[in-house]
Amino acid sequence: MKKRIFGRTNWEVSEIGYGMWGMGGWKESDDLLSAQSLDLAVEHGVTFFDTAWGYGEGHSERLLGELLKRHPQNKLYTASKIPPRNFKWPAKSSYPLDESYPSEHILEYTHKTLKNLRLEQIDLMQFHTWDDSWAEREEWQRTVEDLKASGKIAAMGISMNRWEPENGITALKTGCIDAVQVIYNIFDQAPEDVLFPLCEELNIGVIARVPFDEGTLTGNITKDTVFPKGDWRGSYFVPENLIPSAEKADLLRPLVPEGMTMAEMALRFILMNKTVSTTIPGMRKARNVRANVQTSDGKALPQSLFEELRNHRWDREPTSWSQ
Repeated sequence: MKKRIFGRTNWEVSEIGYGMWGMGGWKESDDLLSAQSLDLAVEHGVTFFDTAWGYGEGHSERLLGELLKRHPQNKLYTASKIPPRNFKWPAKSSYPLDESYPSEHILEYTHKTLKNLRLEQIDLMQFHTWDDSWAEREEWQRTVEDLKASGKIAAMGISMNRWEPENGITALKTGCIDAVQVIYNIFDQAPEDVLFPLCEELNIGVIARVPFDEGTLTGNITKDTVFPKGDWRGSYFVPENLIPSAEKADLLRPLVPEGMTMAEMALRFILMNKTVSTTIPGMRKARNVRANVQTSDGKALPQSLFEELRNHRWDREPTSWSQ
């Protein structure tokens, strides 16, 4: 597993991290599968694990806490997120800071997360939503400074709203934010325009989330895909999203090199951007862990393929279903 420096924190983290959203709502039997996949990831050198209180109201955090207990000899970097007080995703400019992240709420959920993780300090705490209209408010800034000074958090980050990679730029310039989590993949290349150059300038860690475009870039979603009842993707891949997503994935199929899957190509595309500190695919099953970690071998895509993939950039605007 290759390592990268996580911004000004100077942490050496695995370039393939672990996104724990998918296991947040699982039950006991599935938790056993989750534990096996998490253990396997550690065995293969994964050191960065991203969760959130919102993933099963702390369930995913508790799974991470159990992982830490099973591997006390390994330095595993922990990242979680504070849900907005109004529990509305994504943030909107019409939501006041006091309805989303008042100081007492930030403190309350930081303590809940620490309890779930069984830790005195979390490496990275993040705002699970963000709107830059809040950026210059001193309340959240002072609270973040207090959490760092008290040793409850080592670093603070922002999880950017879907398809809004520049809605957070002002916050980064305050100096209070050490990391950003943003959607970045073959389709979503917009962070390269403004966000990534600023992160390089300010030495801010970058977490690339949704590397497979919620499944489109695995090659497993087609126009005829029907999701199980209760699956979140059913509300995201509404017809006006599913059809164009599948069509754009179809255009990529002829480009996948022999012996490579579309998912591997998607991860290797992300890893070719050195501004990215780590990417966090969801890996609920052992086979996903094995497939994803093997992309961290230092081998780049052919430059001609990389340039061709850049032509598949897809700029989208947030909608009622983009969530």
